[in-house]
Amino acid sequence: MTLSQKLQDAIRVCDLEPTYVEDLARRTIEEDLAGGVDVTSVATIPDEQVSTGEFRARKPGIIAGLVVAATVLEVVGVNDYEILYSEGARVEIGSTVLRARGNTRNLLLAERSALNFLGTLSGIATLTHRWVAEVAHTKAKIRDTRKTTPLLRELEKFAVRVGGGTNHRMSLSDAALIKDNHIVAAGGVVAAFAAIRSNFPDVPVEVEVDTLEQLQELITAGADLILLDNMNLEQTRAAVAMSAGRVKLESSGGLTLENAKAYAETGVDYLAVGALTHSAIVLDIGLDFKDEK
Repeated sequence: MTLSQKLQDAIRVCDLEPTYVEDLARRTIEEDLAGGVDVTSVATIPDEQVSTGEFRARKPGIIAGLVVAATVLEVVGVNDYEILYSEGARVEIGSTVLRARGNTRNLLLAERSALNFLGTLSGIATLTHRWVAEVAHTKAKIRDTRKTTPLLRELEKFAVRVGGGTNHRMSLSDAALIKDNHIVAAGGVVAAFAAIRSNFPDVPVEVEVDTLEQLQELITAGADLILLDNMNLEQTRAAVAMSAGRVKLESSGGLTLENAKAYAETGVDYLAVGALTHSAIVLDIGLDFKDEK
């Protein structure tokens, strides 16, 4: 571990592991260099040149990933930097979110990897914030899914939290989610639920249903959380009435920002939104050098 103690502490405050973040940062730099050097910077910039760069928002949104960008900077040897916003803060066009001073070549080496992390995570946080705002007047919470970029799940789910959302399970071992294929393979929804309870009695269990009949079976069986798969508003309202608060309900499938409010107002506890991580638009952030002449 080569990160500064201050940065390690900041990463842990975000419920992230510093070694994981540092490893990602190192691998992104290695990917960029591909075993060579930055030929453009080496050819055009003196080795001893020093510059000051500012990471600025070019679109408004919710900022996320500042500690990750700072990790990239430290990995390439730029340790003189200042994070100017808190994770989850709203930024406007022109907001300087991070300022760094160091070797010019190193700043340019860090630029793309740092911006890729910042833009992607801020895009997820910004989209999540929009969903959360749509249902803020209800009890429904916006939850993510496992539809994340391979090996970036921890960061992307962190960005969801930054945007005000709630994380679903992080891995297959955290909790059970019995879906349609499990139900078919197990011989029925109640049989699948009973098998989980028997083999993993302490693991949280969520069961997917696509009919009100299945819902009633699971309420009787003692399920705690049921996912309503692709149910329309009328069916969802009926499911809420049927459960009468005995189980928690999560709507999934066919959800959009346009209908989120209506689904949340049915009384469900969660809206499962894969789009938070698989369809977020990158927030436009750039690095600009200050003219120091």
